Amino acid sequence: MITLRPATERGHANHGWLDSWHSFSFADYHDPRHVHWGPLRVINEDRVQAGQGFGTHSHRDMEIISYVLDGSLAHKDSMGNAASIVPGEVQRMSAGTGVTHSEYNHEADRTTHFLQIWIIPDRQGIRPGYEQKAYPEADKRGCLRLVASPDGGDGSVRIHQDARMYAGLFDAGEDAALDIAPGRLAYVHMARGRAVVNGHALSAGDALLYADEPRVEIERGDGAEILVFDLPRLQ
Repeated sequence: MITLRPATERGHANHGWLDSWHSFSFADYHDPRHVHWGPLRVINEDRVQAGQGFGTHSHRDMEIISYVLDGSLAHKDSMGNAASIVPGEVQRMSAGTGVTHSEYNHEADRTTHFLQIWIIPDRQGIRPGYEQKAYPEADKRGCLRLVASPDGGDGSVRIHQDARMYAGLFDAGEDAALDIAPGRLAYVHMARGRAVVNGHALSAGDALLYADEPRVEIERGDGAEILVFDLPRLQ
């Protein structure tokens, strides 16, 4: 079964400094049909205005991935990490037993557009951790590049869950497929552009939820940037 989740059906909150679309229940947005998909708990599409950001706040027992689409995101945390995340980079923060951090757009006149992704870990109480890696555009062009995995394989960031996240860039004539093992789930998020995925014409913000399907098939891209998640079913 493949279920289409149109971008316009997501939760939405505009706070002035922050314009955010929620793929899953988050903050004041609650939809019992969309709380999580396997361990995939949050995909927030955030646009942070210049000079604004998220002040210091805390997390625990969550794998948090930041994926910047435009602009830059300054990160600082209680583990001593301070970095700027730009397009092409993936940041992973394991909150574990507890961590505080802040995220800001320090640009003077440019909005930061990024995806905040939360994955429920396979166990609680782990030691907090941090990783940030860059993936050149050429590595994602016309294919699905592994960027997060449980074992850090193929140069991906390591997450504490039996889940994998892939990123790909697609234009006309470029296609890719990903096999889904029996009993597993998949989730496709169209970050930008357009493409046809398993026969569904998707635009930015649209998503597909897969259950009991053998493959994700991507074709006919037009400026498309796509994230694909290979996920276990939660017990």
